[in-house]
Amino acid sequence: MNILFVEDETKIANFVRAGLKEQGFVVDYCDNGDEGYLRALDNEYDAIVLDIMVPGKDGLSILKQLRHSGRNTPVILLTARNELDDRLFGLNLGADDYIAKPFFVEELAARIHAVVRRSVGDVYDGLRLRQNLLVVGSLKLDRITREVTYNQRAIELTSREFNLLEYLMRSPGRVFTRTQILEHVWGYDFNPNTNVVDVCIQRIRKKIDPIDDAGLIESIRGVGYRFRKPDDESIQNSK
Repeated sequence: MNILFVEDETKIANFVRAGLKEQGFVVDYCDNGDEGYLRALDNEYDAIVLDIMVPGKDGLSILKQLRHSGRNTPVILLTARNELDDRLFGLNLGADDYIAKPFFVEELAARIHAVVRRSVGDVYDGLRLRQNLLVVGSLKLDRITREVTYNQRAIELTSREFNLLEYLMRSPGRVFTRTQILEHVWGYDFNPNTNVVDVCIQRIRKKIDPIDDAGLIESIRGVGYRFRKPDDESIQNSK
């Protein structure tokens, strides 16, 4: 699962990030509310773990603005405050859960899974999200079992290939730059001139396209890549 984690306490942030990554989460991290709010608007996440007391926009302001903008991404509020009024205020703003410091990472992971399970069932732009299953056209990707099939035929992907494909599939039709893909899939900065993204894309294509000349991943010259929407046939000759 792709998680946005907004927390300004370095020790807590490092501990939580390491723990969630060990359990298979892809963690997009920032340490201030202004950046966290922009990332939440610009990207699709399975869930957001949001500390209330962060620099810039505080967590409750971020939550309120996300809900007013129509964003229904599950949000777990993280804070040292544990008074009943604070919990109720956050929940009434639209938070899906509330966890007080200190806590165990295992508990946080369990709560993330719980809020995501409750949120399944969204339908938009040909992308169906059902119990951790992404379906775009004939391609199916299960984020729990990490199984991928195309026209009911199994596709064997490495962990990195799976994460990259999932990232693109979550937003069919949206163009992602190589830098965005590096940050979200590899999790750290690379030399911008590296070709690891292109190499990984080519490996995925070689595994999927031969089955039915799928042409699912489009190259956008000078920019990056996008995953074709089911009704978009424009990329069949763009590989």
